[in-house]
Amino acid sequence: MFAHWSASWPVLIGYVVVAGWHLAGLRRLTAGTQASAFAPGGRVELRREAALFHIGLLVVALALAGPLGYASTVYIWVRALQTLLVAIIGPGLIVLGAPWLAFRQLVRPRPGARADGTAHAVPRWVFRPLFAVVVFNIVVVCWQVPALYDPARTGGLALAEHACDVAVGLLLWLQLISSRPISAPGSPLRRAGLLVGTVIVWTVLGMVLVFGNSAVYPAYANSAHHVMTVLDDQQLSGAVLWMGMLPAAVTVGVALLKQWLDNEESADVSAGLDRLLAPRRGGWPSRPVIR
Repeated sequence: MFAHWSASWPVLIGYVVVAGWHLAGLRRLTAGTQASAFAPGGRVELRREAALFHIGLLVVALALAGPLGYASTVYIWVRALQTLLVAIIGPGLIVLGAPWLAFRQLVRPRPGARADGTAHAVPRWVFRPLFAVVVFNIVVVCWQVPALYDPARTGGLALAEHACDVAVGLLLWLQLISSRPISAPGSPLRRAGLLVGTVIVWTVLGMVLVFGNSAVYPAYANSAHHVMTVLDDQQLSGAVLWMGMLPAAVTVGVALLKQWLDNEESADVSAGLDRLLAPRRGGWPSRPVIR
């Protein structure tokens, strides 16, 4: 598998453009008059976010243009791994990397833009969590339908699938985790519920492939399947989708639970301080003074 490389020029060009755009914006963000806006700790955080962004971008690029890009046209389980990297892992790291402020530095600000370089208003549909999560799962599941899955092995349809996966992956993670300066909408418990719903969808999708007793992707019936059958390959791909989603989901779920507990603890402490600082009233009502 690693003896073959899939040199997808649109992917490579896109990677160079996006990475260069971010680096140029990051340099402008931390230079000149804006340098004073970042304390030493802020600069460290900015570098950490930049590293996460570029790791996520590299994950997407290698999943599409490296050996995985070639092997995904031969093995179904590799294509499932590719989907996991392009729709879940890569976009999650990109959102954690918070590249939006750096991107804005090379865009001429429009009227109404805030002083920090962010847009005055992000499209409202981005902050409709239920809508965004439903769209994510519908798009991912639709690309697994054989009528689209087989033709999208190579060519323009494959690029369209990958572009959709990256876009809805970013949309999903923006509902679940904050990405400076964008704050994830909703309470931690609500976001955790959306995450559980997504895990359920991927679990059902994986189970359908794992426990299926007939091959649903005939285009993968090639000579490479001399060790495992196409059905075995298909079942392994279901396991990759089913189990591969869990590490990222568990990590984010634990973070959301911790955030919820911190918020509850802060609320309890505030309520306790209010009770301590509030003036106490006497146990008996005061009696009128008789003159």
